[in-house]
Amino acid sequence: MATQFPGLLLNSAGLTLAGGRSLSCRNNQPPAAISSANPPSLSSTIQVVGWKGAGGSGSQNSKLFNSFEDIQEEYDWNDLETDLYHWTKTLRPVQWYPGHIAKTEKELKEQLKLMDVVIEVRDARIPMSTSHPQMDSWLGNRKRILVLNREDMISTADRNAWATYYANQGIKVVFSNGQLGMGALKLGRLAKALAGTVNIKRKAKGLLPRPVRAGVVGYPNVGKSSLVNRLLKRRMCAAAPRPGVTRELKWVRFGKDLELLDSPGIIPMRISDQTAAIKLAICDDIGERSYDAADVAAILVQMLSRLSTVGNKALCDRYKIEADGRCGKIFVQKLAVQLFNADNNQAAFRILQDFRKGKFGWIALERPPK
Repeated sequence: MATQFPGLLLNSAGLTLAGGRSLSCRNNQPPAAISSANPPSLSSTIQVVGWKGAGGSGSQNSKLFNSFEDIQEEYDWNDLETDLYHWTKTLRPVQWYPGHIAKTEKELKEQLKLMDVVIEVRDARIPMSTSHPQMDSWLGNRKRILVLNREDMISTADRNAWATYYANQGIKVVFSNGQLGMGALKLGRLAKALAGTVNIKRKAKGLLPRPVRAGVVGYPNVGKSSLVNRLLKRRMCAAAPRPGVTRELKWVRFGKDLELLDSPGIIPMRISDQTAAIKLAICDDIGERSYDAADVAAILVQMLSRLSTVGNKALCDRYKIEADGRCGKIFVQKLAVQLFNADNNQAAFRILQDFRKGKFGWIALERPPK
């Protein structure tokens, strides 16, 4: 007897995907990376050789399905980056470096020397992709607080995974929602606490106390200005849901004890990691002129189809178009014909906006590295 599941073949050696590729299940190690050149067929089946199928007990069936789901989730996250790397190799590179960023970067490096603590804001959906590669060298040994903004746009499982990851590294992390103010008060207290020794040292030198200076830095459109406004409980910094709104450094006072420096988004002059660049485009953390919306939406479709929390069914239910996850471009073209008079760009922006508004559920596009 054999029990069948879509897409996989399970035997004593492990999981065998359509086409003969296998996932080893020994010692509970994560499955090895699988080339995206030949993704698993969704029409094939999984056979559990020697399993009693319907004759097995309910608890046995339940354990089997739970194990299958755990393995599938591991496969999704472990291999998604590998697939994404291959998908982006043939695309036009995503690059965006407005003129004001070069000036800001130079000024910010000078201002960082005056900081008691630095608040680095990242997008909770893509914490690794919104980490500036030079940030560590700029900050040196300066005290830092990591803020993962837009926590309302990720699942509890995503939040817990990142919280555990940074806790194990000894990094202080605050999850926030700049729009609603969640995490803002905790951030203010933590900034003052970390820099509390500043005035103790000043007093020992016979100097008067001064407010703690905290710089707020990060990529464009990750919510820096919204977070500052929430801390101040009034709109002191221009903020809008698009990259490049803040264009100059601005000091603001938070009570008598804290001064905040709001800064424009800073991004590398050249983005060498194009998988990160695509995720920046998907999450609207980079200017629209830097990428081809149809290409980015096509990759988003392929990513969503591989995530167990979304899958092809969610795409099909949303747009009433059959999705197989193999070629996102075809899906975008079908949607364009169906809803937008064959305009691929409009169809692409619809898919991107639906993701950004949580129409597929709130999910992160990254999980902590193993």
